[in-house]
Amino acid sequence: MGMAAAESQFHVLAVDDSIIDRKLIERLLRTSSYQVTTVDSGSKALEFLGLRENENTNPSTPSVSPNNNHQEVEVNLVITDYCMPGMTGYDLLKKIKESSSLRNIPVVIMSSENVPSRISRCLEEGAEEFFLKPVRLSDLNKLKPHMKKTKLKDQRQVTAEEIENSEVLQQQTQQILQNDQQQAPKPQDPRPESESRPQPTIEQQQQSLQQANNNNKRKTMEQGLSPETDRTRPRYSGIATVV
Repeated sequence: MGMAAAESQFHVLAVDDSIIDRKLIERLLRTSSYQVTTVDSGSKALEFLGLRENENTNPSTPSVSPNNNHQEVEVNLVITDYCMPGMTGYDLLKKIKESSSLRNIPVVIMSSENVPSRISRCLEEGAEEFFLKPVRLSDLNKLKPHMKKTKLKDQRQVTAEEIENSEVLQQQTQQILQNDQQQAPKPQDPRPESESRPQPTIEQQQQSLQQANNNNKRKTMEQGLSPETDRTRPRYSGIATVV
């Protein structure tokens, strides 16, 4: 049950213009527990995958079955007939491999004609397998490794994108923090101006004290020689000295 549940997660898009071959491949895929969607042309396969092809299709022909939107269904593998009117299986293979969003989807080609040059051309273009019709159940067993490998590659790609996005977000956050720090006002020194000034050394204090003493002495001497000092002396006018 665990293996069947794991395989049922894989979704296969089968493309064939022959309704008999389309029903056969659908039954084989469902027997192998795969989810299956069938279309009858390469242009409808591209439409289901999300690509638009400028071709006029007959509206009376059956379209996609089941009727699911391509944006809601993940396709893990495309298996297509080689000989189809309009767009061949080889043309469909090329368009898928040329698409940046679809190139990782494995593509398998089916054909009732064993033409070595045709097989080589498809494999060189990127096809994973080339099956000869009628397709057997043993052939479908070869699909599992391709789908598992692609799913693991997709998971690694998603993980790498998440890591890259995380690194970009971290860099943006650091840049915002740096800008905020540059724009923030610088903190003022809470200490009073007297504390923020450098304190004089002992030698400087002694020199200042000595200079103050010298200034005081000079001031005292100047005051002793000034005319005001003479005025304070007593005068003995009018007194004669007898010898």
